[in-house]
Amino acid sequence: MSTGHSFPRLAAARLALAALAFSACAGAFAQGVVPAVDDYAPLVQLLRAGQHGEALARAEKYLATRPRDPQMQFLRAQALAAARRSDEAIAAYLQITQEFPELAEPHNNLAVLYASQNKLDAARAALEAAIRNNPTYATAHENLGDILLRLAVQSWSRARELDGDLTSVVPKLAAARGLIDAAAARPARAAAPAAPAPR
Repeated sequence: MSTGHSFPRLAAARLALAALAFSACAGAFAQGVVPAVDDYAPLVQLLRAGQHGEALARAEKYLATRPRDPQMQFLRAQALAAARRSDEAIAAYLQITQEFPELAEPHNNLAVLYASQNKLDAARAALEAAIRNNPTYATAHENLGDILLRLAVQSWSRARELDGDLTSVVPKLAAARGLIDAAAARPARAAAPAAPAPR
């Protein structure tokens, strides 16, 4: 059910380009793979420059020989999302969450793609997984709040449709929609991918 309000742009931008400095490096080191920083830095620069196609091509070339590199998989998924290939990006993030379920960031980015498709329950589940994996992940907490607010608006709107005399939801709807509109009106601050830490 559409509420007529879009997912706040600020949260969407933050999810779509969540910071790259995440614990995937630990996963790669645990596998005995110690990639060079130079493998990632050019792709990060391409993503920052909006050259998503080139970033995707380089990521796929790299992954052809090292398919289980979680950080490169994450960069590839970011390139797909930035190129607005949402279904492919969702599949890429899902693969990362299955292969490396302990990572929080892929769940977080998956949530924004679900939210952009108005799949709010799926977005909530992805964010809850991110928070279980990293309880101090502030972005995931903020984004979960945005999703819960959207779900509340849906429930209150449905209650009002079912019972037109139910006036108690009117101020709740007004307040929630005001918050959503205020978040959407703020300039988007995309969190650009961070350069990988030196080894």
